[in-house]
Amino acid sequence: MISKKNAILGAMILVLLTSVITFTVTNVFALSVGEKVIITKKNYDYYKDISKTYNKVLSLKDFIETNYYKEVDESKIEDGIIKGLFQSLEDPYSVYMNKKEFEDFMTHTKGTYGGIGVIMTPGEDGYITVVSPIEDTPGERAGLKSGDKILKVNGKEYSGEKLDEAVAIIKGDPGTKVTLSVYREGKMQPFDVEIVREEIRLKTVKSRMLENDLGYIRVTMFDEMTAEDFKTQLTELQKKNMKGLVIDLRNNPGGLLSECVKIADELLGKTVVVYTQDRSGEREYEYSNAGKVEVPYVILVNKGSASASEILSGAVKDTKSGTLIGTTTFGKGLVQRVKPLEDGTGFKLTTSQYFTPNGTYIHGKGIEPDIVVEAPEEETVQEEVKDADDVQLQKGIEVLRQKMANQ
Repeated sequence: MISKKNAILGAMILVLLTSVITFTVTNVFALSVGEKVIITKKNYDYYKDISKTYNKVLSLKDFIETNYYKEVDESKIEDGIIKGLFQSLEDPYSVYMNKKEFEDFMTHTKGTYGGIGVIMTPGEDGYITVVSPIEDTPGERAGLKSGDKILKVNGKEYSGEKLDEAVAIIKGDPGTKVTLSVYREGKMQPFDVEIVREEIRLKTVKSRMLENDLGYIRVTMFDEMTAEDFKTQLTELQKKNMKGLVIDLRNNPGGLLSECVKIADELLGKTVVVYTQDRSGEREYEYSNAGKVEVPYVILVNKGSASASEILSGAVKDTKSGTLIGTTTFGKGLVQRVKPLEDGTGFKLTTSQYFTPNGTYIHGKGIEPDIVVEAPEEETVQEEVKDADDVQLQKGIEVLRQKMANQ
């Protein structure tokens, strides 16, 4: 026999620990006799192993509930236990999110929200790190840059592991203000930036014609509509007799892999776009279709080009379909699986690493362009750099003119 209390505690901790993967124990036979519970030997051994493994968790939980100076919130204890599971991985990209955190997270791939329009990640140095400000948002106009470290939000310190809490504070009603304390490499001291929040509408694709029959497409991130918008605007440029194309992925922090692959359908011809590999060595390949744009193109990248941007850039470089121009990319080569749970919470877990078609692993290193062109550091932020002053764009135009002349 096993006491009813220990049986219940064992079942509780099992549910807590397995609810993350929506696993449910079935076919557990138990007979209640007064204050005792009769269970099978197999189930007894099972609960005994659980008690042995997680006895410290159960004991501490019981001690907290009995001795803490005020009543504790059971749901917060549950969230805390599960968050601890993910934090134990010491992987900044794997995280459990409560209901509100998960809802906020999902707004990055759809809809609109009130905020400053900056993509951030937990840096490996423990600080909240700016991957990239989204184009034409308050964060970009305030001068935030890729690589900036966010030390405080409204005067309160936040570390990388508290990113979700910091983001919840940074978001807010349009028209309200938030103050970030920022450290930037090369600056002697951290500095404060006051930013007025706006409604962030994610218009991820913009296009226009340049001089000499050159088309230009700017992709700011990869959300659910990006590939469709890219194809639409590519078609419009082709109708205008475009003879060369600039694709601008600078400061594009990434997004949905599926959208990246759909855009590759328009650029690469039938080939491997990327492959992922899990810890057992199993590989999964993503392929592009046979379609391919019939004009030469270049892709502009920089330190703020990350994740899905690097997948597309790496495929273009390896297949020699186009020319990469700019500076070395961010270097995020890990793949996360995002999973919603039935109670509205959710998690993301790093499940594999990705490699370019030639087998190059770029995590922590980035992708070096075919032609390196450093952009001059601006002491003051310009809302928009003129084409003539954009040295990376001008290099792209030069390369396209050479390719067009040799056709």
